[in-house]
Amino acid sequence: MWASQVAFAVTTQTFTVGATITPGCSVVSGSGGALGSLNFGTRTGVQRGQVTASFVPAASLSLGCTPGVALSMSINGGQNYSTVRNLQRSGGTDRVPYRLYTSSTLAANTEIGVNQSVSVAYSNSNSISLAIFGAAQLTGFSPAGTYTDQLTVTLSW
Repeated sequence: MWASQVAFAVTTQTFTVGATITPGCSVVSGSGGALGSLNFGTRTGVQRGQVTASFVPAASLSLGCTPGVALSMSINGGQNYSTVRNLQRSGGTDRVPYRLYTSSTLAANTEIGVNQSVSVAYSNSNSISLAIFGAAQLTGFSPAGTYTDQLTVTLSW
């Protein structure tokens, strides 16, 4: 009787697994594409002086970058720009001038000029906030109505 011999071979080999992560950012703004709002609130037509507001991001806004990415933003002049950004009364031509800043101190050196690239500082690369503050100058002679403007923010990295 012949016994059959079965030979089993065991080999061990390696293979490489890798990935390349490139620097970049992810911006998700949800439906409508609105990043958020800057609302100076309800004021009387005879109120005078400066009123301020802070940018409030939309609930659906999510902004994150690869750690170490240098992020910057620029903001256009809006729909009613002349020599300064302006809110304009709906159905009219009356305007209220306003300025944007990167700091709540509203210091002159933190003003965001039209289409000026400004650095966006962050400590958590998975949850980046846009620091935008506004100051509107009320004259005390503004007709009643809703005053608005629409700005375009460009993020670059």
